[in-house]
Amino acid sequence: MEARMDFQESERPPRQAVVQQRLDSKPHMTDFIVKSTIFSRYAFTAVSCTMVNRAFRTKEAVFQMQFPASAFISNFTMIIGKKVHQSEVSGRAKTSKEKQKDDSGQNTDSEVEMFTVTANLPPRTKGLFLLTYEELLERRLGKYTHVISVRPKHIVPKLLVEVHLTEHSGITFLEVAPLRKSKQTNHTAAGPPPPSTKINRTRTLAHIKFAPTVRQQVGIAENGVLGDFILRYDVNRELGAGEIQVQNGYFVHYFAPKDLPPVPKNVVFVIDTSGSMAGNKIKQTKDALFTILKDLRPTDHFNIINFSERVKVWKHGNLVPVTRETLLDARKYIYLMSPSGGTNINDAIETGSKLLKDYIAQQDKTVRTVSLIIFLTDGRPTISEVQPQKILSNTRKAIEKQFCLFSLGIGRDVDYRLLERMSLENCGVMRRINEDLDAGTQLKGFFDEIGTPLLSDIRVDYSEDAVEYVTQNFFTNYFNGSELVIAGKLANDTADNLHIEVTARTSDKQLRLETDVPIDESRKSPSSAKGKSSNGDLIQRAWGFLTIKELLRSRLKSDNNGMKEVLSGKARNLSLEYNFLTPLTSLSVKGTDEQTSPNKEKEMRVPEVNNERVQSLRRINKPDTTSFRKKKKTVVVSKTSADGDPHFIADFPLSQLSVCFNIDGQAGDVLRLVSDHENSGVTVNGQLIGAPAPPSGHKKQRTYFSTITVIVSKPSRSYIEITPHKVIFDSRDRFILSCDRTIEVESDGLVVSVTAKSNITVTIKDCISFVILVHQYKNPAPYQRDHLGFYILNSKGLSLSVHGLLGQFLYSRVQITNATRSASWQNQALTWTAGREENTGLAVSLSIKDRLVPVVRKQRWIYNGQHRVDCWFAKSNAAHLIDGSYRDYLVSHLFDTTTSKANQL
Repeated sequence: MEARMDFQESERPPRQAVVQQRLDSKPHMTDFIVKSTIFSRYAFTAVSCTMVNRAFRTKEAVFQMQFPASAFISNFTMIIGKKVHQSEVSGRAKTSKEKQKDDSGQNTDSEVEMFTVTANLPPRTKGLFLLTYEELLERRLGKYTHVISVRPKHIVPKLLVEVHLTEHSGITFLEVAPLRKSKQTNHTAAGPPPPSTKINRTRTLAHIKFAPTVRQQVGIAENGVLGDFILRYDVNRELGAGEIQVQNGYFVHYFAPKDLPPVPKNVVFVIDTSGSMAGNKIKQTKDALFTILKDLRPTDHFNIINFSERVKVWKHGNLVPVTRETLLDARKYIYLMSPSGGTNINDAIETGSKLLKDYIAQQDKTVRTVSLIIFLTDGRPTISEVQPQKILSNTRKAIEKQFCLFSLGIGRDVDYRLLERMSLENCGVMRRINEDLDAGTQLKGFFDEIGTPLLSDIRVDYSEDAVEYVTQNFFTNYFNGSELVIAGKLANDTADNLHIEVTARTSDKQLRLETDVPIDESRKSPSSAKGKSSNGDLIQRAWGFLTIKELLRSRLKSDNNGMKEVLSGKARNLSLEYNFLTPLTSLSVKGTDEQTSPNKEKEMRVPEVNNERVQSLRRINKPDTTSFRKKKKTVVVSKTSADGDPHFIADFPLSQLSVCFNIDGQAGDVLRLVSDHENSGVTVNGQLIGAPAPPSGHKKQRTYFSTITVIVSKPSRSYIEITPHKVIFDSRDRFILSCDRTIEVESDGLVVSVTAKSNITVTIKDCISFVILVHQYKNPAPYQRDHLGFYILNSKGLSLSVHGLLGQFLYSRVQITNATRSASWQNQALTWTAGREENTGLAVSLSIKDRLVPVVRKQRWIYNGQHRVDCWFAKSNAAHLIDGSYRDYLVSHLFDTTTSKANQL
């Protein structure tokens, strides 16, 4: 009876839903099914989605699936009518250098990634999309969490989520949380499970089923975006050598002891209080710190450092014990922290490290303690040392492997690649704090994960004659609620038993745990788990998963290019063996029609322009959110520019004249060209490169623009870095475009158009356009360098407050004084001599902003000599022409958006 009622409800959707379906000409989704098999924490998830095109013409079907960022896609298949499109994983081109470039938070949600496929569905045809992905669940705060995205974006007649869980050590805790509808929802929210959820469990098995009817789906979300289906559980564990699963020549070892006394900790909080932390970020950070202080134990010692342009220490020269008085004083210090200035990451880490090292050196070596730095920032380094490699080197030297560094980044402007390497190289981890969520709760949650150390110096050894390879088996610390996982491969001539020995230090003694696991008996494949793969296969795949993750981490930490290549090769080969889509592989889909010959195969491949972890398949002609198309625009001549040595030109159409000047900077200088960060959100910087001057020249050195960056902060953060050979476009996705190929990319209102070996056009919201000329030399002379020229094509979207070496002239008025003006200066009889000025005998000055600037007439050629500009030239690095001195336009790094001194003049 119950089944019949469900069937009737699913056959009778609400009237408004029927009307909407009739009006919607898109293909209809008839079912959305997700089935997960979890065996010993390893989750194998299969997604099936069917779409039907009921129209009489071809329609575009879009399949999207959100999945955990920690997972690897292992298969994708499309069946369109009778045509099967099977995916293949292949090795990607060598991009190891590009992969070490900055990842400036391109993922707005750090926990998930999106897989997207667009396919043409013929009329009256059904399309079936099958996706599988795999992950090893991580234990945090005493629980494993398995998240399944249920966002079909349609009300679906058949919707099913099914999870089969097997844990031979015994399930001690299991819950299904309420649907998490958005990333703003608290991840740990408690409450009843979603409607229609059924849970059946025994001591070692659990079966969870979520199958809402159409009426129930409409009650949750009329747009079909139900949210995240979240399963949390934990398993039985005892104080022993841990749980070991051995099967088919592979093993996975889970070690998470309980009932151990906490180890006292020494912690230094290093908190970013730069200007960008103002508002809700600093408020939530303070609230979290207030709560964290309450959780410190009487045996702990701590100190607080906050930094912006300067580094401030709460208690100089020492860490203080946790007492009522010190906690009260710390709260006052935190309360008075005020955001301002830049971001001096390097000096803050060095100060915190010295403070902690000095304290450790003074302590009794017989007393067991765990020392760590908790570092929080929301931006990139802008003060003192700003080069990531130098900061990494300085951090290693400062810490000297004496303690661990745990990093937290808030928001989208953080150099997450830098923070991740800083932590990985110093036995810590990095976490992203989503600024759209309650940052204070996330910070407090992270501290809860590492706030109770139970063991230090943990080493796990296996009998040498039985094991051929193991993943990381030494760990600096073990924290309560977490888990240490080691995977290994058994030797071919292995013994009957696998001997395991765990050594570690507790708060007061040396711990030694040993056990023997029978191998032959464990080779017999159990049959208690359900799913595509057998248990033995899942254990082997868990080994492959963990090994690839470890190789990728080692590759990220390595500074040796040769070693990076070796690690990349190993990770790539394993990815291919297990058919995993990783940063070193790509996924292609080949379509074979049973009625056609093999030579008529069609192939759809992931665009290679996305340098980071590619997880989407898109048709090149019509993507869903980001488009790629051949560039057809022609360059419109713009006089306002900076090109060549560099030579600057500012055009004043209302005054019917142009002004030109030179800037004689130094190699490595970064010049602010356009500054409108506070209003339109646009900033343009250019970095100079040096070259010897020609033998016949009067200069000792020439300078050119080697890199141009365009930073856009509204409506979302985007970065465009342009060199003479490539364009790096960081927006919703990350793209690497070659300057040798003609292509156009559009994403989030930004269009980057590349004309091969000629120019790049950057268009922002259709009202701001810049053209960057590419100057390349086949056989350059000693004084020639590949360089760039910068031209402002359209400035309508820039505000009246725009500044910078070029931006300050966009809305200015000028006029010529002290000269006969009976006829316009353009019509006067002038003699132009190439390469030098011609004095007309007139004492001419330019009036701008109540300043008089001596000028002479000159001629400039732009756009590679294709256009001539007659201009009034201001000498001496544009003294009195520009606001302030040219040195006021020097900025600390290419992605600096802070207000320069010149803007304030």
